[in-house]
Amino acid sequence: MLAYAALLVAISGIAWSAIFIRWSALPGPSSAFYRVFIAALVLVPWWLITGLTIPKRRVRIAGTTSRAYLLALCGGVFFGLDLALFNTAVMRTTATTATLFGNNSPIFVGIGTGGAAILMIANASRPAEATGDLTGALMAIGAAAFFAAYLLATEHVREEMDTLTFSTVAVLGSVLTLLVVCLIFGTPLWGFSTRTWLALLGLGLISQLGAYLGLAYALGHLPATITSVGLLAQVPLTALLAVPLLGEPLTRPYLAGGALVLAGIYIVTAGSTSR
Repeated sequence: MLAYAALLVAISGIAWSAIFIRWSALPGPSSAFYRVFIAALVLVPWWLITGLTIPKRRVRIAGTTSRAYLLALCGGVFFGLDLALFNTAVMRTTATTATLFGNNSPIFVGIGTGGAAILMIANASRPAEATGDLTGALMAIGAAAFFAAYLLATEHVREEMDTLTFSTVAVLGSVLTLLVVCLIFGTPLWGFSTRTWLALLGLGLISQLGAYLGLAYALGHLPATITSVGLLAQVPLTALLAVPLLGEPLTRPYLAGGALVLAGIYIVTAGSTSR
């Protein structure tokens, strides 16, 4: 049950990410960089302190293979590229559309597929000014591919590495990746308003630190298939949040598709616990 609670924390935090990204009003790579950098400012000292003060953790860290560290670092690179594309997509299209297409890697599973398909059809049938441009949707789909790679790397490495160690190593990989992306594309990294900094703090502490600690824990105790299907719940949740917070409309097809997504999640998770 604790693993499912951790997954729920992850879903709730990640669902807010598109809201914080839009509130920051920054280019995608810039908000993505600060999302992981702010989390790293907490994770790195925490990891160092606990590694020095808890004997069992010292043994666990010392016994972790170099392959595990490399895999965690690669997971961080994949996640950094995912964020660069996803955050840019959020600024080019609606929060709901970016979240939908950015989380379509597991949509071939069960009824969740039907729900996500209805949401996609509903999105495609709406006028362009209501959904944003096609480039944003395509960037979100690219983000989904990198996120799928991150999930697979996480599932494999969590057999050898505890949640805090994995999260710290991965976030360092993401920070370095996104710093390079920001420097290549010349996106701003300072001179922001107070509103922007507050949005970035929410993005870093809620959508990254809290959510991905929960996700890493869940992936250490649940199969990646169940976790990725569960993450589909962020699509209808983000859509609901975007109505009052971003003024985005919520149509009947979105409601029907969201209901099917949630039904699919329930069937998959209920079936796994009954076996």
